[in-house]
Parts: sequence; structure tokens; C-alpha cells
Amino acid sequence: MRPPDYTGASLVNLMAELEQRLGGRPLLTGLRDPLDAAIPDADTYVLVLFDGLGAAQLTHPAATLSDDSAGTIDAPFPTTTTVSLASVATGLPPSQHGLLGYQLWMPETGHVANTIKWTTLWGEKLDIDTTDLLPGPNLWERLKEVGVEPITVQPGNFAGSPLSRALYRGCRYEPVFTIDEIVAASGDLAAEPGRLIFTYVPHVDFAAHVYGQNSPAYAESLKTASAIWEGIARRLPAGAVMVGTADHGHVDFPEGQQARIPKDLENDRFFYGDSRAMFVKGDESPGFAPLPASWIPVEDMVDWWGPGPRHEQFEARAPDGILLADDDAILLHSHSDKRLIGHHGGLTDKERLVPLLVASNKQ
Repeated sequence: MRPPDYTGASLVNLMAELEQRLGGRPLLTGLRDPLDAAIPDADTYVLVLFDGLGAAQLTHPAATLSDDSAGTIDAPFPTTTTVSLASVATGLPPSQHGLLGYQLWMPETGHVANTIKWTTLWGEKLDIDTTDLLPGPNLWERLKEVGVEPITVQPGNFAGSPLSRALYRGCRYEPVFTIDEIVAASGDLAAEPGRLIFTYVPHVDFAAHVYGQNSPAYAESLKTASAIWEGIARRLPAGAVMVGTADHGHVDFPEGQQARIPKDLENDRFFYGDSRAMFVKGDESPGFAPLPASWIPVEDMVDWWGPGPRHEQFEARAPDGILLADDDAILLHSHSDKRLIGHHGGLTDKERLVPLLVASNKQ
């Protein structure tokens, strides 16, 4: 286990690298050598993010993406989707963009927010305007200032959602509904120079969560991801380069490896976050000792979210500490989804390391 490397080998540094290549002014340093050298200069970049596709998962027989591997980079902490997507949208680490976890304490509401659905942990809609949740100017707004057009290719059913409003302020939203549409939109939009096209592919994450990595459904999701990558590569025009990565990896945890937070501990504490890195709002307790996890007070792991200057709401939103699950266990609180097999959020290599893929036209 180690924290993410935000100094030149993380998702944040990849975003800075692409912003700089397109003539922008990134807020952090780009990728260090040899990662930076693996990405050719281009007039337009297509960035494909495969949700839930860790670098270790490229060894699966159904994945052919490893042919275009240029190395690995780190996902931010915690290794979870909304945190990483906020880093894509801003070019900032979580410490600076302020979206500190999948489930986030929002002091102005007195609730923990599910940052995918923007509801309470029990499903009640929260009255939060997410449009200005992330600091500005964000990556898309900075690119537009230098004459680059940002476009995101996204599932059509996400359009207008609270999360989309938070992530894609200032970005053209191109809705797609089929695999063929993902490929066509990503490749055809790259024909115009001076663009950054961000394509989000959800299939692997869903299959890993619900069915696990030994399932036929997971193998099929990897075939789909590979087909999307190859399909876009065949449509790429001259002058365009495609870069691929992910927001986190996955680890399977069958039912016997699940540890429930005792209900009496929840009487005067909030437990929330990912099953591999459980956030705690409240004091340490002797009741934590039997759990398959290590208690880490926030002051001992604050840099895991990244360097300063910290977001103005960082201290108010941060937990008092985390229960970092042992490598072979997950933690579940009262509102956790107990049906899932695939999990993430921690800092093992399988969760933290994501691929850096690079391709040009393959016709």
C-alpha cells in the first residue's frame, strides 16, 4: 500500500499533460518521463476512461487493451469514481477540488451525500445545486479560454443529472446510447483539430461490482471495452491521438470477507465512504479493534488526498479518520449495498494502479 504519486505519475498529472499539449495552462505538473514521452503530440486528443478497469485487470484473457499499454499511473485517493472524475474535470487532486469521497459529508446539509445520485445514504434527494460544486475555472473552461473545444461523450441517460452538472460545466455534452454510437461519436468528433474529447465507458465497473471478475458477464464487459477502444482507433483521423485510462481498479470480495460495522458504534458516529476505506465522522473507539481494518486519524493521512492549497471546505468535509480495510476484507455500514462482489476505494496496487494506454489510427 502507498498513497498516490501526485508529482508526475497520477491521473491528475495526465490531465495536466493533455492540457499543456493543447496549449493550456495546467495547475499541476504533467507526467514525468517516460510516461510523457509515450504520448505523441497531436492536434486533438481523445481521452477514454474505462470505469473500474485497473491495470491488473488487463491480464484477463478477454482484454486485448494491453497491446497499447504505455505504463501505469495512480488514481487519486480514495480510489473511487466521482473523486477521479472530479480530478479529470478540474485537473486538480481531491485536496484542491473538494470532492473527497464517493460518500461526502456536506456540513451545510447535516448529511452525508451520495455523490453519484446526490441523495442521502437512504435515498432522499438533497437540495444541493451542484453546478458550482467544483472550483473554477475548471479544465473545460480553461481549455475554452485558449481556443480548445472540450467535448464529453457520455451515456445519454446521464445528461442533466446533478453529477453531470457538477463535472461538465462548460463542456459540450454529446449523449450516446449504444456501443456503436460511442465509437462513432468519439472517432468522428476527433476530425476537428483543437479539441479534447473525453469519452466515458461504464461497462467494466458495473460487471465487476455486480458479478465479479470470474464471471461471464465480466469477460463480456472486457470484450466490449476492447471493441470500443479498437473501434475508435480505426476511426481516428490523422493528427489525433487516443489516450486511455481508468478511475480505479477492482478487487473481488465474496460474502465471507465482509465485515459489518456494529450498530452500537453507529449511534454517535457517521460511517460512510467506500467499503475499502471507510470514513468516520467521530472519535476512535475500542470497538474498532475487532474489525479487519486499521484506524488512521485524518492528520496522519491528509496528504493522501493530495497537496495544498486545500479546498476552502476541505476541513469541514473531511472525516475525523478512516478505517482502512485489511487487504482481504471490506467494511459495510448500515446503508452499504451488501450484494456487491467487486469493491475499491483503498490503496492496494489493484485498486490504485490504472493503465495508461496510447493509440493512433489503426487502419
